[in-house]
Amino acid sequence: MSGVSVVESGNYDLQIATGFLVDAFTLDDPIKGLLNSTEYFLDGTTEFASVLDGTTQVTVKRGRRDIGDAFSTGTLTATLLDVEGIFNPFNQDSPYYDTPDAKPGLAPLRVVKMIRYDIADNPEELFNGYIVNYDYNFELGGLSTVTVYAADQFYLLSQTALDAHSVSAETSGERIETVLDLPEVDFPLLARNIDTGTVELGHSSHYAIEAGTNILTYITQINQTAEFGRVFMSRDGVLNFQPRIGATLASPVIEFDDEGNHSPFNGVGITFEADQVVNRAVVTGLNGNTATASDATSIATYFIQNTSILGSLLHIQGEIDDAADYLLNPEPEARYTSLETAFLMLTSAERDDLATIEIGDTISISKTFPTGNTTTVLAQDLSVEGIEHRINLSDGHKVTLFTAPTTIVFQLILDDPLYGTIDASNVLG
Repeated sequence: MSGVSVVESGNYDLQIATGFLVDAFTLDDPIKGLLNSTEYFLDGTTEFASVLDGTTQVTVKRGRRDIGDAFSTGTLTATLLDVEGIFNPFNQDSPYYDTPDAKPGLAPLRVVKMIRYDIADNPEELFNGYIVNYDYNFELGGLSTVTVYAADQFYLLSQTALDAHSVSAETSGERIETVLDLPEVDFPLLARNIDTGTVELGHSSHYAIEAGTNILTYITQINQTAEFGRVFMSRDGVLNFQPRIGATLASPVIEFDDEGNHSPFNGVGITFEADQVVNRAVVTGLNGNTATASDATSIATYFIQNTSILGSLLHIQGEIDDAADYLLNPEPEARYTSLETAFLMLTSAERDDLATIEIGDTISISKTFPTGNTTTVLAQDLSVEGIEHRINLSDGHKVTLFTAPTTIVFQLILDDPLYGTIDASNVLG
């Protein structure tokens, strides 16, 4: 098996780009400079240093904790023992030191990948991003360590500002594609998975993009004020934009329970709180169009619990009305907010499934609760909104999934006795 074995979890690798190209065409070199070479190429292949052997722990965080939160930059943090000083930026004897250019090879903004190998030894990325900082801790007479901090491609977007831009009528996804194509952004086409979206964004002078607007802030504004979907970097570094969250046709990719019938877990978070209630919602577009939605029954029971969006990118009155209605949540509901499990509790197949779970996937959680002299089982289908990996080479891999409520519906099948009935659970697609 490839990589480094982590106790009761599988094989892993932490790879950092060194800045070197291992098979690059080199002008005037008698071997690497030959035209039409089958071994050396103009682009070359980036060399990666495998540094997990000597790493004590790795933490990866992606997504958000709650459906009402904005998606944040995904991060990786790793603590490494610098036994031979290869990470020391002043060590010119490091195998990764770039002697011709007199600079460290392991430097900020190098690509970093956290990889787990599945049963068939296929590499599956848990994180793909860029180094943003090396934090060195030099111990005189002791063991030096370095903490590596990395961020996904959201970090690069957060460093980019837009020029002034007059927008045209576009759906939310089309607008994201437009700003990603702008020369000052130039985000790679192959690193996008952008849905068209469900709403049209405004295009009058009120909606023009001002010079200096942060691209990540603008994309977040599209999602948080108009679409209410998901925008995140996948575990392999692809920018995803998903449409407005609602019922899903996706069945659970993993089922968890505490009775031994499905994948086990060792902890769940449960919430049942007043903050869940929204019984009055106000949405106002940048052009001044506004809508208010309310639920009188909920207000009579739970008082006024208000949410407001000022500066929505929506401009069509009907869509602003729909957005206000969408934001209402008149009744609090007890629900699972998170699940924790450890790879040492799982089978090899279950580990592979859990390692590759993605934001937006559906999972099922079933837990048994005592009720007097008996027990009751509460099962819920939930969407995955955030993922946290904690990998310790001495005690294995643990995962926390942060969840939100979802409803699974089924595609209508003509003449089927179960799925052929037109109701709220069976839909056309």
